[in-house]
Amino acid sequence: MFEQSIGELMDPHQLLQGPPSMTVHQAASEMLHRSVGAVLVVDAGRLLGIFTERDAVYRVIAAGLDVQTTPIGQVMTPQPRTLGPAERYGVALLLMREHGFRHVPVVARGEVLGIVSSRLALDPEMEDFVAEAHRRDSFEQRARS
Repeated sequence: MFEQSIGELMDPHQLLQGPPSMTVHQAASEMLHRSVGAVLVVDAGRLLGIFTERDAVYRVIAAGLDVQTTPIGQVMTPQPRTLGPAERYGVALLLMREHGFRHVPVVARGEVLGIVSSRLALDPEMEDFVAEAHRRDSFEQRARS
């Protein structure tokens, strides 16, 4: 799994984007509805930042801000580190560990493609899926030989 590319592992359904004007309440509602931990803050197709569950707790709730009126652009993490889809997932995990975050936007040529999280490494279903995909690839390669 750690040697697989981010592009192979990222789930396009996990990608949640919103404008900087989206309120914290709207973002949190969408995050709950989609079962994701982050919103990529995008304006005119350009990644401006990332708003995460931690941002909601530390920068909004702990600071006493109003979730109904506070825009995520005000409390997001600006200019997040990004990786390209060809990078290995192990590199993404190392980046997350070294810098203390759990989500990495996936960007290529300025276009937002997706997001990966450290949660993937903890997901036993993903491990089973990856093992099965490798088993099938090996079987198909042997069948062709």
